[in-house]
Amino acid sequence: MARQRIHNSRAGKSTNSGASWISYSDMMAALLLVFVLILSMSLHQYFTMLETKTKELDHQKLLITDQQLRLDEQTLQIAAQQVEMDHQNAQIAIIMTQLDEQQSALEEAYIILGENQAALEEARSTLAGKEAQLILLQQELANKENALNAAVQVLNAQQAALNSKTEQIEDMVGMKAEIIAELSASLSRASLTAAVDKNTGDIVLDSAVLFKTGSSDIMTDGQYLLNRFIPVYLEVLLRPEYSDYLGQIVIEGHTDDVGTWENNMKLSQERAYEVMMYVLEMYRQGSPERELLQKLLTATGRSETDLVYYPGTTVVDQDSSRRVEFKFSLKDAEMIEEMNRLLQSK
Repeated sequence: MARQRIHNSRAGKSTNSGASWISYSDMMAALLLVFVLILSMSLHQYFTMLETKTKELDHQKLLITDQQLRLDEQTLQIAAQQVEMDHQNAQIAIIMTQLDEQQSALEEAYIILGENQAALEEARSTLAGKEAQLILLQQELANKENALNAAVQVLNAQQAALNSKTEQIEDMVGMKAEIIAELSASLSRASLTAAVDKNTGDIVLDSAVLFKTGSSDIMTDGQYLLNRFIPVYLEVLLRPEYSDYLGQIVIEGHTDDVGTWENNMKLSQERAYEVMMYVLEMYRQGSPERELLQKLLTATGRSETDLVYYPGTTVVDQDSSRRVEFKFSLKDAEMIEEMNRLLQSK
């Protein structure tokens, strides 16, 4: 049809314009044809390319959709992970809080530990001091043990001496009791009424028989009494079995409470002295008996310091208070009596 139009055109030109017009028409037709061809090819390429691009775009859309799905899945995973992370962060926050508390507790523990270490050091120092004191105390204890052992040895020696003294006391107590019993028996055999104290062995002679009132001169009756009494008394005390134990023979003068104490003291001393001298003069000068009696005899006045009272009263028995007493003591009697009292107290 196009060709027909070209042909008709050419025919018309031939009729109207000539040959140039025909050439021009042909050229334009050719150009148009070329243009159409080019356009067709371009369209073909365009549509081909469009189809290709459409396919590629569809493929990319599929890829994008797939990627979007994956992205959605990943987003969901991320969201889940975010939730998990938030939960973990919350737990971490709790743990951090706990760690902070534990850190604070640890710091407090370090402080307490430091204080305990300081206290421990102080205790160690104190312990070291105590150990030093203990060593000193042990040394002191050892010294005291040594001293105690020495004291025990001394005590044993003293105990042995005490046992010996005890035996001596027992012997002397028995000896004194034996002497007192023998004196009582001897005086009884001699029909002398002088009484012997069963505990002390003291013998009381009535002053009225020996002296006149206020006098220290021995009367005849008194001399007769002494002549009978003294040999019996001394015969017992001066026996060989007793003489080694005999320590002293004391003649005591006593008065009543009539008159002054000074006068009574003078009178009692003079009477005791007169009796002592009378006893000595019964033995000749230089005789063994007199020499022994000079070592044993003692005269003392007691004035009114040891009055005699009527039994159960505070009334002075004047007659009994005026007296002369003969007393004897064994050697170391006072010490032995004290030891005897100590032993009895135990």
